[in-house]
Amino acid sequence: MKRLNLGCGTDIRKGWVNLDIAALEGVDVVHDINQLPLPFETEEFDHILCKDILEHFEYVQLLRELHRILRQGGVIEICVPHFTSQDNFIDPTHKKLFSFQTFDFFATGSKFKRDYYFDFHFSSILSSRITFHKGVFFYNYLVEPLVNLGRPTKKLFEATFLSRLFPAYNILITMEK
Repeated sequence: MKRLNLGCGTDIRKGWVNLDIAALEGVDVVHDINQLPLPFETEEFDHILCKDILEHFEYVQLLRELHRILRQGGVIEICVPHFTSQDNFIDPTHKKLFSFQTFDFFATGSKFKRDYYFDFHFSSILSSRITFHKGVFFYNYLVEPLVNLGRPTKKLFEATFLSRLFPAYNILITMEK
């Protein structure tokens, strides 16, 4: 199994191809993600990890490129800040905000039925989860499982005052090609 850790920074993973713009210790491929195409063959990877990276880019073109290098049946894991996360407003390099529903636009047969927007599609969303800061925010230990009971509770959370009262942290999405 060949796996890509895109924009790895200091999160170097053994057995993965670690790609970053900085030539840090453990980085296997030094490449600026703004420069597409990525230096990989079509359908080269079985698994791609995009942890805390898409919010820094015009991500549609990058997703198209990741779709190209992911083999059929391969999996992409994405972690991005939720639109209510304070991290969006603290980090001046963040360009985009995300809802748990954002990635529906990139999956065939999604709830929005907008897969005609783009010339590439993932076959399905395998999982979708909204995460919350814990620690001193002890109430989030209860909030997180309630919000993630299902799609309707996630929609209710995002569409109401609840998302302002209990700001989320990240969105974790897993899609299959």
